[in-house]
Amino acid sequence: MDMESMERNGNKRIFQRLGGGPSSTSSYSRPKVCHFWLAGRCTKNPCSYLHSDPSDSSSTSMAAPPKRIHQNLTYRRNPNPNPNGHSSNWGRGQGGGVVGASRASLKEKVCNFWMAGKKCAYGEKCKYLHSWSVGDEISLLTRLEGHQKAITGIALPSGSDKLYSGSKDGSVRVWDCQSGQCATVVNMGAEVGCLISEGPWVLVGIPNSIKVWNTQTVTEMSLSGPAGQVYAMAASNGMLFAGTQDGNILVWRFSPAGNCFEPAASLKGHSLAVVSLVVGANRLYSSSMDNTIKVWDLGTLQCIQTLTDHTSVVMSVLCWDQFLLSCSLDQTIKIWAATESGNLEVTYTHKEEHGLLSLSGMNDAQAKPVLLCSCNDNIIRLYDLPSFADRGKLISKEEVRALQLGPGGLFFSGDGTGELRVWRWSANTTEVPPA
Repeated sequence: MDMESMERNGNKRIFQRLGGGPSSTSSYSRPKVCHFWLAGRCTKNPCSYLHSDPSDSSSTSMAAPPKRIHQNLTYRRNPNPNPNGHSSNWGRGQGGGVVGASRASLKEKVCNFWMAGKKCAYGEKCKYLHSWSVGDEISLLTRLEGHQKAITGIALPSGSDKLYSGSKDGSVRVWDCQSGQCATVVNMGAEVGCLISEGPWVLVGIPNSIKVWNTQTVTEMSLSGPAGQVYAMAASNGMLFAGTQDGNILVWRFSPAGNCFEPAASLKGHSLAVVSLVVGANRLYSSSMDNTIKVWDLGTLQCIQTLTDHTSVVMSVLCWDQFLLSCSLDQTIKIWAATESGNLEVTYTHKEEHGLLSLSGMNDAQAKPVLLCSCNDNIIRLYDLPSFADRGKLISKEEVRALQLGPGGLFFSGDGTGELRVWRWSANTTEVPPA
């Protein structure tokens, strides 16, 4: 029997032994909870249904069933950990893993009345959040509205006092960092697939092209060559990489003499669209809708390894220290480390309840690394590394695909409604340095 089957069957036996599972029966009849109360909008008093969670024995005087014990058995370790010992500290926090209780899920939902700017009759006693965040370290500074569709990229060019955001509504908005007002709206004529900055350059990926602006010299240019939408870009050591809809990665080299980008190569290997790129340790890492990650040598621009452990689209890759982190719609974050042979292997897998969309990382004021991971339940989860201890949650109206770090503990998120949010840590943070 393989390790995964052993874990799955073993967990089932433990769960049933502790009173859970489909074979468990009980003689009590579970009282019904008011659906309107669950949605935060019941106006009946008294109401014929419960205004409490029946799983909480203290909230009702009715006969309650015996409490079930749910073990947190959600982490999966590689049966053959990295021989260099990198995996020893991963996942030892108390806050990581899948939240199994429905009551915990309630605390991650924002009250509909509060969200709509209306008065909630329950006030502080409301079962739902009257806040966009969970945790004492994070606060929402402001919400910048203007985009009509999902935000796909956020950038803060060096030496500029402007914040740039790109959207599926076909526009790039330029925000004044002092006033928080939108200074300029640039119509791109097509959906923006991604947006990044490198030094003073702002680069915008659209179907079949990349638009490039220099914020210092006001230089503009267009890079042709992509086939279909440009979903991901990365820049390092004078090279620009663009992942496209047809699965190719196009490469340009920057020419200081001509102050322009010159075509250098086309990296072929992925069978479906490339959706994330990151550069670290003289390697380019690309993730794709074909469920794989490819490792490219920056010196030769050749693929030296293909990682196939994910079972769905690999949405984001991130370099941290000597590790590669990846997240997928298969509801996992995988930690990769190099073996003695130099190849990457999974040294730890963190499981979530929902598909994952984006990763970002920073160091807090104590130089402790913090991972930000956006899930498709509209929540950004924050974890200490390597323990995966819970550091908080940020809640949006729709799923977040764009995350960007800023100075002084600031960071930005863009959701599916087109809303751009500015967050701040109570203690200053610094960006995780490149590998």
